[in-house]
Amino acid sequence: MAAAAAAAAAGPRPEAASPQWPPRHHDPAEAAAGLGDCEDAPVRPLCKPRGICSRAYFLVLMVFVHLYLGNVLALLLFVHYSNGDDSSAPGPQRRAQAPGPAPTLAPLTRLEGIKVGHERKIQLVADRDHFIRTLSLKPLLFEIPGFLSDEECRLVIHLAQMKGLQRSQILPTEEYEEAMDTVQISPLDLFQLLDQNHDGRLQLREVLAQNRLGNGRWMTPENIQEMYSAIKADPDGDGVLSLQEFSNMDLRDFHKYMRSHKAESSQLVRNSYHTWLYQGEGAHHVMRAIRQRVLRLTRLSPEIVELSEPLQVVRYGEGGHYHAHVDSGPVYPETICSHTKLVANESVPFETSCRYMTVLFYLNNVTGGGETVFPVADNRTYDEMSLIQDDVDLRDTRRHCDKGNLRVKPRQGTAVFWYNYLPDGQGWVGDVDDYSLHGGCLVTRGTKWIANNWINVDPSRARQALFQQEMARLAHEGGADSQPEWALDRAYRDTRVEL
Repeated sequence: MAAAAAAAAAGPRPEAASPQWPPRHHDPAEAAAGLGDCEDAPVRPLCKPRGICSRAYFLVLMVFVHLYLGNVLALLLFVHYSNGDDSSAPGPQRRAQAPGPAPTLAPLTRLEGIKVGHERKIQLVADRDHFIRTLSLKPLLFEIPGFLSDEECRLVIHLAQMKGLQRSQILPTEEYEEAMDTVQISPLDLFQLLDQNHDGRLQLREVLAQNRLGNGRWMTPENIQEMYSAIKADPDGDGVLSLQEFSNMDLRDFHKYMRSHKAESSQLVRNSYHTWLYQGEGAHHVMRAIRQRVLRLTRLSPEIVELSEPLQVVRYGEGGHYHAHVDSGPVYPETICSHTKLVANESVPFETSCRYMTVLFYLNNVTGGGETVFPVADNRTYDEMSLIQDDVDLRDTRRHCDKGNLRVKPRQGTAVFWYNYLPDGQGWVGDVDDYSLHGGCLVTRGTKWIANNWINVDPSRARQALFQQEMARLAHEGGADSQPEWALDRAYRDTRVEL
């Protein structure tokens, strides 16, 4: 728990007809009209105010999230620009120009699921057809066998190995205690945030339900009880804390306990290695081909897809896992999207990933385990507390993957994709889809390689438009040299690998 308590404290048979894609609207009159109705489209809460998604809980939790998220995307995109904009350098300087009104963006496209098992044909490459199969409606989840060829899979893995992978880490432990020192919240307020059923007693499952990040460790009931005992937080040993017992607990004892118990890789929220591969102009031709295939699949605007995150390549060794999580965070007035942060001209304390879609590629066949699990896919209802019943935590991908509603077996070249948000009824982003909760099951034999293409969209339509406009301006002014910082990966664009 204490990790949880502390985390809370911080702040897709027979061939079917072609797919029915929603029409894309291009209205010149609208494009010339400026922001239009987007001007007054504030950032809406993307999560219903309940449980772990309550605004109060979100605020304290995000103190930790921003430490990990940092500016992973934003820095990649802007360091190059800032380094090149040296106003002290001799020679003529460009006259600063205020950007014109941002264009109105067309509605976001969204594939219809129809029903589970529904299949349709789509042409993504010139020489063959692909078939999309609906896997679930909640979340809207699809599978495409053969999206990548075996040769493409091997090349992506090779490029990742050439670049080098680093350990995936949810939250740097050394920054955790420092963040905790900045938190000012009374024991009563913290207790009330954790006490989901408001019975005045803090049960283990209530603590586990909020064990999203902690200090990078995944806490189990056994871990929590061991810690209770070590710091003498639960004198009667019943695993339940009263308000008084909770108030008597000193967080400094928690820090001391955590420092004295080094976390093994199996105890982390995520146990894997990853790297990022550039896909923009000038990238390796296979990387460009994959991005263009994703563009045709999603039917989103080129601007949205091209300005999204690079390809993330991930390796899970034997024993690797990723406990259940969602890929996109809720956005409140106190938060902003990582990818649009530096053009928003807004001062907010926290940022989060805003990923409209996830496209996941399986790069190899896994000998044992390694499925992608969606624990609550197509459940009739969703309740945070129902994820943990008795000794079963459906989010725990090391112990309970077999109990999840839907598991996708890794098959080389297959892609799965889903939407992380619900529609808002106006062609844009609505609430985060709780059913998109997913994780990587324990790899029991061999190695698992995957790649992720995340499509970034800001829930603020106006802010996304401003971001796209500013990126277009920078590209125009900088010419070929205006590529983002991750264009340093051009070193791999001419690589030829013997496959």
